[in-house]
Amino acid sequence: MTPATYSAREQLRDGRPVHIRALKPDDEAGMLAAIDHTNAESLRRRFFVTKRNFSANEKAFFLNVDFVKHVALVAVVEDEGGPTIVGGCRYIVTEPGEAEVAFVVIDAYQGQGIGTMLTSHLAGLAREAGLKQLAADVLQENTAMRKVLGKCGFQTGRSVDPQVVHLTLPLASTAGTASGA
Repeated sequence: MTPATYSAREQLRDGRPVHIRALKPDDEAGMLAAIDHTNAESLRRRFFVTKRNFSANEKAFFLNVDFVKHVALVAVVEDEGGPTIVGGCRYIVTEPGEAEVAFVVIDAYQGQGIGTMLTSHLAGLAREAGLKQLAADVLQENTAMRKVLGKCGFQTGRSVDPQVVHLTLPLASTAGTASGA
């Protein structure tokens, strides 16, 4: 399975199934709906600024991933209206062997383990791609994300901004790869 065809089934803490899969170009409506279901504070913690609307260039950047230097996964649940994107993550290679990661989970699904699942699957794909390290910059106040990343093995590093915590995850070449279904 390639990153572009990645697909896995998991279970939320409350027992509901969740599908972790590669982001698709036609996910724009689902991604925008997820943003609409995420409060302003959660979006500020993700983007470091209050963000509700995206330009055409920003949408293209988030949706048109190459699955080599830019890999993106989404978490999808079956809701009353059908499949619904409830979270997403991505890594972007910033230099050889290293990538920056970012995550968001809509408010109604926070605390269900989605952030940990997405982190695990994304780290597995990064390992398989031969990356040596993942890095994340998280606002100091975002204790929930810092806890998720810490649980996944990220370690606190040096940051030039006192409002931001820099976290890194060294990747072993073969240990702990994510499984796909």
